[in-house]
Amino acid sequence: MSEEPRSAGLLLRTAAKVLDFILIAAVVEIIPRAGFLAGLAYLLLSDGLFDGRSIGKKLIKLKVVSSETRQPCTFRDSILRNSTFALGYLLWLIPWIGWIFIVIISALELVLILGSEEGKRLGDEFAKTSVIEET
Repeated sequence: MSEEPRSAGLLLRTAAKVLDFILIAAVVEIIPRAGFLAGLAYLLLSDGLFDGRSIGKKLIKLKVVSSETRQPCTFRDSILRNSTFALGYLLWLIPWIGWIFIVIISALELVLILGSEEGKRLGDEFAKTSVIEET
């Protein structure tokens, strides 16, 4: 008898995303021009790496899976689910507008996670994915 995978909590998900953003910030600092584009590519594709795990999720032991099939997140799913953060990342270069957008989208994502029975954020709804704890 197999157990139903456990949905990842907000704290674990936040920790994994913070680790990913630290990695992106480090790349941007090390290679300023190319690092920005590399960071954007990583942000969009990261959840399709390592069998549905970004580096942050791999360290925290989380995994992104399709809500319907429970298969690991694909690169297509990763792009869809991270498009809101990628848009904020692109707009970050515009003073005030980008910063305000990031705050608004982060607050919206938080409210959606807290208000959803399955703990899904906007990106999860777009891509039809869930974040689970690895066993």
